[in-house]
Amino acid sequence: MIKVLDPGLYSTIQDNGRYGYRNIGVPYSGFMDQDSAIEANKIIGNKVNESLLEITLMGPTLLFNDNYTLSITGGDFTPQLNDKKIEMYKPIEVKLGDVLKINQTSNGARCYLAFSGGITSKSYLGSKSSYKSITPSYFLKRGDEIKVNKSNKSNFISDSKSKFLLTSFLNVFSGPEFNFLEKDSVDNLFNKEFTIGINNRMAYNLTEKIQTKTKSIISSPVLPGTIQMTPSGNIIILHRDCQTTGGYSRILQLNEKSLNDLSQLKIGDKIKFKLIN
Repeated sequence: MIKVLDPGLYSTIQDNGRYGYRNIGVPYSGFMDQDSAIEANKIIGNKVNESLLEITLMGPTLLFNDNYTLSITGGDFTPQLNDKKIEMYKPIEVKLGDVLKINQTSNGARCYLAFSGGITSKSYLGSKSSYKSITPSYFLKRGDEIKVNKSNKSNFISDSKSKFLLTSFLNVFSGPEFNFLEKDSVDNLFNKEFTIGINNRMAYNLTEKIQTKTKSIISSPVLPGTIQMTPSGNIIILHRDCQTTGGYSRILQLNEKSLNDLSQLKIGDKIKFKLIN
């Protein structure tokens, strides 16, 4: 059992997502940065889709009531075990009474905390991923207790070759309504630098606008990574918790790697789009 002494800013249980229910409006959810989450599980011998903690901007403080093996990947949150800094991207042994503190990020927006054996929690519609209108608990709270499936496996990776790198260049495909854009709008889209504005697991808003005559469309399917443009020129990039349909023009679509990269950017960070088709 692991007790939450301090929940941090926004820490949730996630696995690889909830599939097969988009026809009734249920989003995929799951790991925002799939590469980092999968690596956290691999390091301690878990299945790549095993549930873990996704931590955003400022991490939790946890008290261990048993012995566990864990790993931390993704952005650098300077994690400390009993007030001593510990390495990321390595298996870490913790013992009864140990306290893990994951601090405020110094690089990146999210990190991933995996426990050997995975987190014991109930699946809803085939997934343990937290989502506001589906799971009873949405994010960690002070006093919560996290149960872990203890594992006897020891196939840990002590020398992970993975490294965390931030990038401001996002690779995109043209979207279904890309050809609705005028030439000047397209030129601005790929020559201009954009600033990350208000964002969450559902979508990222960009601060700068594009002058356009694009109109709304009949509500149509959207996916994580769909880039929408409103009639007023606002740009919205959908992410893992996004809705299943939308009425704004779908001008671009992020590839999977860039969707992961975007999840590690914060308000004020700059991005540029690169068309890859």
